[in-house]
Amino acid sequence: MRILRELGHQVRLAQSYEGEPANLLVALHAKRSYAAVRDFNCLYPDRRLIVALTGTDLYRDLPKSRHAQASLERATRLVVVQPKALDQIPPRLRRKASVMFQSVSPAPCEFPKHAGDADCPGFDVCVIGYLRPLKDPFRAALAARLLPPQSRIRILHFGAAMSSEMASFARAEMDRNSRYHWPGERPRWPTT
Repeated sequence: MRILRELGHQVRLAQSYEGEPANLLVALHAKRSYAAVRDFNCLYPDRRLIVALTGTDLYRDLPKSRHAQASLERATRLVVVQPKALDQIPPRLRRKASVMFQSVSPAPCEFPKHAGDADCPGFDVCVIGYLRPLKDPFRAALAARLLPPQSRIRILHFGAAMSSEMASFARAEMDRNSRYHWPGERPRWPTT
């Protein structure tokens, strides 16, 4: 939204589309936004309609959901956040798709050239997302177990546990993996 506003556009964020006039609709989630995509496309068939595909769309919904598939058909453009996601889009629709890499602001200071140096503060890898099985939330923690002992990488995982089992697993992982720290859910503004 910020980028569109900085480019001089009026932007409105909404949970649903109620038929308001607009020059463009950007829908997040092909399946969940199906009604908005359908309604906007029916009212304004010649206007741009962008569907941003999430991992849930690509790896769970697209193969099974007629609504997710219909959203892709109606879209004038599709957006994914990594190149391998294009493989999940039907070949005849890939021409509509663009990869837009997610980004973060650069770190405010430079990291030492040699992570093994005694004066190195280390390198924090932040994982931001709910702890739920669908997201494979502990992949970074499990990968960190494979690092050599001199590595200074630490995994900071921010996000609420969506079940007591997920919370128990996170606490157990902290006990057995000194590189993993789960502070739980935090407000969005200091996290991002």
